[in-house]
Amino acid sequence: MSIDVGSVVEGKVTGITNFGAFVELGNGQTGLVHISEVADEYVQDINDYLKLNETVKVRILSIKDGKIGLSIRKVDGVNKERSRRKNQQSDKSFELKLSKFLKDSEARQKDLKKNQDSKRGGRGSARISANSGF
Repeated sequence: MSIDVGSVVEGKVTGITNFGAFVELGNGQTGLVHISEVADEYVQDINDYLKLNETVKVRILSIKDGKIGLSIRKVDGVNKERSRRKNQQSDKSFELKLSKFLKDSEARQKDLKKNQDSKRGGRGSARISANSGF
């Protein structure tokens, strides 16, 4: 297997860090996929996109001083399924977060209203107008 800049090869994820993932290529060499080269969108946590020992297709971006720079996002259409899966997961998690927020918000609103009513005697403005003589 020849490793030339621009070629697409298959490799196995051997290490994940907060700045990228190390991928072992077929000939025993290892290259780095920087976190910015994992997906087309912003990647906050690389573990949402890659798992250890996962097989991925990568494009060779550079070979310099024995270091191999790799990209997953520049492989034409091969890894689009990974991005689509991630988007579906984030959509579900967003919906869960939103429903939890709304439930918490409604509970807080009830508590605030209850607290305000108790400070006014529980009847709000009706008590004030009854005592004012109108």
